[in-house]
Amino acid sequence: MQMSTAHFRTAAISCVLFPFLFLSSVRAEAVGPFKDDLFSAQNVMETRDSGDFTIVDYDELRDINGRDSIPERRVKDRYVSLKVRRVQENQTLDLATGPMEVGRVGRDQGQAFTVIFIHGRGGNRRLGLNDISFGGNFNRLKNLAAENGGTYYAPSVRSFDEQGVANVAALIAHAAAQSAGRPVVLACASMGSFICWGISRDPAAVANLSGMAILGGAPDPALARSAAAKAKLPIWFTHGSRDSVYSATDQIDIYRKLHAAGQPVRFTLYETGSHGTPVRMTDWRAILNWLVR
Repeated sequence: MQMSTAHFRTAAISCVLFPFLFLSSVRAEAVGPFKDDLFSAQNVMETRDSGDFTIVDYDELRDINGRDSIPERRVKDRYVSLKVRRVQENQTLDLATGPMEVGRVGRDQGQAFTVIFIHGRGGNRRLGLNDISFGGNFNRLKNLAAENGGTYYAPSVRSFDEQGVANVAALIAHAAAQSAGRPVVLACASMGSFICWGISRDPAAVANLSGMAILGGAPDPALARSAAAKAKLPIWFTHGSRDSVYSATDQIDIYRKLHAAGQPVRFTLYETGSHGTPVRMTDWRAILNWLVR
């Protein structure tokens, strides 16, 4: 069978272009690995919604006692790298709403992306900078940011009301300006989720975000009507199935409504996990690579 000159040229061009077309269709990961064998190798028991909803096996004997040298107080050394402290600094930022105390890890400006973590009730910036508690998960987050040209902020939030929301909105605007508009991710744990929900109603703050992560947070029935929903801001929920503070069932209901409406949402449920489980178990690399876009 003979091939015409036109067919030959078409085939030749396709052979040259196809690899590049294939590569361009796959979005490069913004965040490279850090101790993935220890943090990302979680046992997925069930997946739903084409992978958007996952149930992950959680076992205290393995995930606390097996991971910590002193359970819930000090993680084993192999889970952390304290070299990241070389690029860590406590700052008081002069924001539009006034001074805010933050811990900053990584670049002060020109960062590839920014992660802002909001603690829950009774916390402050020290919680989000803690290297040795919470199974070393904050240390991993710090290293993921620093090693990939990003910035991690752990602010002290004095209140979870409108003023607290305004202060965090000012920090988001600061991060966006320092990075020349590169992606900013807002992560909120427990009662800190009230800050995320307040931000979700602020169109200007939403415009500066590339996504949110909610760790063991309170459900927000009004989320589907928020500025974040209108902008289709990606949100990833992580929750323990036995959370006695904020019901997992209530949070799953919020996820289902958003998912059914075509919103970009994901949910990781830690089977038998408690209220504090998401802070220990959330796979930060997976979340950031979905939200940093």
